[in-house]
Amino acid sequence: MYDLRSLRDQLPVIRAQLGPRGADVAWEEVEKLLQDRLDRLSQVEALRHQLKKGSEDVARLKRANQPAEEAVAAMRALGDNVAIHEEHLRRIEDQLEDHALGIPNLPHDTVPQGTDASQNVEVRRWGEPPSFAFPPKPHWEIGESLGILDFKRAGKIAGARFSMALGTGAQLERALTSLMLDIHLRKHGYTEVLPPYLVNREAMIGTGQLPKFEHDLFHLRDDEYLLIPTAEVPVTNMYRDEILPDTALPIRHVASTPCFRREAGSYGQDTRGLIRVHQFHKVELVAFTTPGESYAELERLTNAAEAILQALELPYRVVSLCSGDMGFATAKTYDLEIWVPSQQVYREISSCSNFEAFQARRANIRFRPKGGKPAYLHTLNGSGVAVGRTIVAILENYQQKDGSVIIPKALRPYMNGVEQITATSTS
Repeated sequence: MYDLRSLRDQLPVIRAQLGPRGADVAWEEVEKLLQDRLDRLSQVEALRHQLKKGSEDVARLKRANQPAEEAVAAMRALGDNVAIHEEHLRRIEDQLEDHALGIPNLPHDTVPQGTDASQNVEVRRWGEPPSFAFPPKPHWEIGESLGILDFKRAGKIAGARFSMALGTGAQLERALTSLMLDIHLRKHGYTEVLPPYLVNREAMIGTGQLPKFEHDLFHLRDDEYLLIPTAEVPVTNMYRDEILPDTALPIRHVASTPCFRREAGSYGQDTRGLIRVHQFHKVELVAFTTPGESYAELERLTNAAEAILQALELPYRVVSLCSGDMGFATAKTYDLEIWVPSQQVYREISSCSNFEAFQARRANIRFRPKGGKPAYLHTLNGSGVAVGRTIVAILENYQQKDGSVIIPKALRPYMNGVEQITATSTS
């Protein structure tokens, strides 16, 4: 979020740097409101000066025991006029703040320039996609044939784009969550958080989901609560309206939660299976750090997410998103994309982002440098990783000709030693 001083002093620069990323911003309206604010502020300051001078005149008359009734009445009228102008000024500033909430974050200098995903830049690859002596099946066919995924009954219970895991499938999801948490806790030093799954509007505003993405969220009908689309929202807002000592930074949290998304606008093959569903589980990494350390922290966080895929021996690549494909609140994002054999493409399984001070300003999260004044810290987050999409990757990359699926070695201790999922081992 941008404060009014930044908009006033840097509007042309902000607009130029955002380019197509700011296409939805009503720049002319913002510019007009900024000028209206300047004009109204000048009027308010002039009236306040008159009010101060008039008050001094009234005091002088009273000290001299001279009639002051007319002067007092004039000051009251002037005070009422000041109040009217101040109210107009507040309305203008409220409108500006509404517009400011809809202006995307500025991309970092190292972000590739581009307008869509075709201009993202591959950074590195890990692992080799498997070769099959048979046509690889999509994960939903594998899961249904093994009896570990049931989309039909999930649809009967809830509707389209819901899934249900059964037997070994449910065990697989639980095992993956435990593996991910253990790696992040033991190897990378994150502290686990179990946050609320319902949040208020202020929390969604703080991380940037509101007001821009109102229609992508699930709302409770009778209460001002929203279901979280990611643990990023409650975990980041843990420190809303707080000033942290610099000695507390960096703070690194990990949380496993369900996530709820409307997924409006997705279509085609993504409407089948586990790629885009309304409810899924995800392990989320969230970090808070000083501005000078945030880009080193982004690399660290991304490596932590990669460690999960490496432990599972799943082929993936890391992509730096171009300016036109990044999320609204991010300054720089790496996507981890997993290989999906049935589609012969890499698909996103994690986004790791540095928001710089964008979320911290919205949520008023600051730190106090030693001997200095409070300043906004930087926030980061990333999936570490999405559990459902990891199941997609395991089912498809480890599928066998007979329809069974091999369990990755790192996961077997969490599966009570199960090494292979077969149609007879899923009950």
